[in-house]
Amino acid sequence: MCGVKGLGVRGWLLLGLVTVVVLAATGVWNPFPALWDWVDRSKPISEPDVVWQQRVGGTPRSVTIAGDTVIVEQRTRIEARNLADGGQLWERKADWSAVAGSGRESVVAVGRLLDKGYEVLDPVSGVTRRRDDRAIAVWTYRNLLLDAYCVQATDCTLRAWEPRGTAPLWSAFLPGVHSGVLADNPELLGTRRLGATRIDGGVAGPESVPPLLGFPVDGRVHVVDTATGRVLQNVQPGREERLAVVGGRLLRIAATSRDGSCYYAVTAVDPATGQQVWRRTGINLRTADYAGCVQREDPQGGRNVIIGVAPDGREAVLDGYDGRLLQVGADGEKLLAVDDRYAVVRSADKGSLLGRELSADRTRWTRPAGGKSGAALTPYAAVISEEKPSRLIAVEPREGRVLVELRTSANALAVGPSGMIIGEGREIGYVRWGAGTSEAPGPGQDGAPVAPDPGGSWRPPSDQGSCGPKRELCADGK
Repeated sequence: MCGVKGLGVRGWLLLGLVTVVVLAATGVWNPFPALWDWVDRSKPISEPDVVWQQRVGGTPRSVTIAGDTVIVEQRTRIEARNLADGGQLWERKADWSAVAGSGRESVVAVGRLLDKGYEVLDPVSGVTRRRDDRAIAVWTYRNLLLDAYCVQATDCTLRAWEPRGTAPLWSAFLPGVHSGVLADNPELLGTRRLGATRIDGGVAGPESVPPLLGFPVDGRVHVVDTATGRVLQNVQPGREERLAVVGGRLLRIAATSRDGSCYYAVTAVDPATGQQVWRRTGINLRTADYAGCVQREDPQGGRNVIIGVAPDGREAVLDGYDGRLLQVGADGEKLLAVDDRYAVVRSADKGSLLGRELSADRTRWTRPAGGKSGAALTPYAAVISEEKPSRLIAVEPREGRVLVELRTSANALAVGPSGMIIGEGREIGYVRWGAGTSEAPGPGQDGAPVAPDPGGSWRPPSDQGSCGPKRELCADGK
């Protein structure tokens, strides 16, 4: 007894440590994992705090919400994490990844640079569902996966797959794609999305496949019908033309240098018939760099709409299908984001952001903003970035109701039905809708909050996506 009393402070600490080690070794009680988690806990990347925060293996190149998982693409590996708690589900060595499908029907295509072929993985288990050894390029959408393989440089085949399908829906001949291995989502001739500081370009995730795609091959454009695989057009652009495929039309954009200025004309052709559908002159689609009016860029826009600048300097949104002016901004206003349904505009005095509904050409909501505000539109939320002080805000796109407001310098990486992934460096975290707002959205399936539905008038798009401004892309046309 006297020996025990004479242990002293150091002796008692040593005895306690030995006891804990024995308990941990025998499996009775192990405090070390929890203790290490506490020591290694990084500073929260937002206020209010995220639902979970994890440090991934490397700086993410892309992050995508795929149903109940989060797919994180890094430089040499891909990892999947549980959306509920951020725990790692699996990890795979790969140089690129891309998500196809939507919700729980999503899949992950992965591959290696400079190697042909790819694998289609289940996002939850990481199990290989399908393997291909020939493809040199893959394009991923919410409702389709396309790949291309070439027997020779001028003999290539384009194939379409359902995301979880095991046999091609159709195949089409193309006289080449490009030289070399192209990996995931090589650029096609469509539109350029507007960018925003601290909002990742892929924040919205995969889109629905457009009705037509334009493949550039050896200076020509091959227009492919994505429903049937028919190659509808094989077009050589004129010397002063740039071609783009938008809203089910082939746009021939002419920029002519005259009198020290560039003069523009846009002609839309129905690729199935070759007939002109609409034409507009004087609209600058920002395709030229004014060095002799040479057009080196695709037009700006999103999905089936394009952005132009009228002769008086006002920005306009045009329907690619029929050429209608869906919106003409006021003098000094700046478009920050646009898709088929909505536009986010910064006011001329830079003090406000305006949410506009294109089909009605009306302002739906207004909120204060700074001069450096950025925005992006996704199927589930409009994401807004603010500087000084740094904020990330997500609002319901139609009514402007705040879904989440964060004090953070992190970037918005991915948006899903119930929340979004933010990240800074190697740290990523998940925030559910309702954080930092006075009124949280009600619970949805599995108890997870979802985007609010004010008055029952707003719904997130179906898995098949929008049918276009005139529902011209739906089979029933209704």
